[in-house]
Amino acid sequence: MIVVMKSGADPEEIERAKATMIELGYTPHPIEGLLRTVIGAVGDERGKPEDVEALSILNGVEKVIPILPSHKLASREFKPEDTEVNVKGTIVGGNKIPVIAGPCSVESEEQLMEVARAIKEAGATMLRGGAYKPRSSPYAFQGMGVEGLKLLAQAREETGLPIVTEILNIKHLESVLEYADVLQIGARNSQNYALLSEVGKSKKPVLLKRGMSTTIKEFLMCAEYILSEGNEDVMLCERGIRTFETATRNTFDLNAIPVLKERTHLPIVADPSHGTGYWQYVTPMTLASIAAGADGIIIEVHNNPEVAVSDGGQSLKPKKFAELMKKAAVVAKAVGREL
Repeated sequence: MIVVMKSGADPEEIERAKATMIELGYTPHPIEGLLRTVIGAVGDERGKPEDVEALSILNGVEKVIPILPSHKLASREFKPEDTEVNVKGTIVGGNKIPVIAGPCSVESEEQLMEVARAIKEAGATMLRGGAYKPRSSPYAFQGMGVEGLKLLAQAREETGLPIVTEILNIKHLESVLEYADVLQIGARNSQNYALLSEVGKSKKPVLLKRGMSTTIKEFLMCAEYILSEGNEDVMLCERGIRTFETATRNTFDLNAIPVLKERTHLPIVADPSHGTGYWQYVTPMTLASIAAGADGIIIEVHNNPEVAVSDGGQSLKPKKFAELMKKAAVVAKAVGREL
């Protein structure tokens, strides 16, 4: 349910409404507005009539609205206006479209610094890089771990770019929190509910990628796990889904962008690198994503993709990335936004 407080409701009335929600078995999630306070009452029930009545008669309450979608905190009903996530001064969800770029895996100081400098010069606003890598084979490169995180921090120090890096396991959470500005939940962990809950408790911005076979409804419920722990800084990432098609690595679900924009207030980031799996398709799908309404783009860039330890085939070289940024700026302007 959504409990809308009257304009001018005093703090005691707001606290009484929250206490009543708790007594009825709900968890209150207040949103402080300029004119009034709105409180989301989240629980298993969809607003039982007797609970709606109990809350409606409280002093200071203007109205009570049941929330029908199961993704209550992520729903447009709960929060009609778009959420803006602030990452060290970079806003995701506003008119400006930030671009997150960098290598799939942190491989060395030389590799990371060269890429970080190049993407900064081209106009990227955040640096991505994997220190812990989820690989299909246990024998493949698993990442540099803490050493990789330290190199990312070094790149941030030089370029000023905030760091986006993946968290694979709860046991790595403490070290990743020490270095990262954004915690990325990869496709393979999108329904790891224990990890989602712990990340939600961290209060650090989260980039949640859609699972390979996750429906949009399931995807929104994954976000709900993070939101329900009090972390409101969640960004959703469309990165392609698994279908019968083999011409590309995944099927990039461009439809998901406008569908999600309709159903949730959370910002939507597009990942055309994983969505296609081939570098030559990354630019056209980036442009299409911006036209479809994406609030951010995440792109893999490598200075020498031919010898990359992971995902070289879908990585752009710095020169190609710079060319993409110029084209993307034109499309953004055409739809009333900017890069």
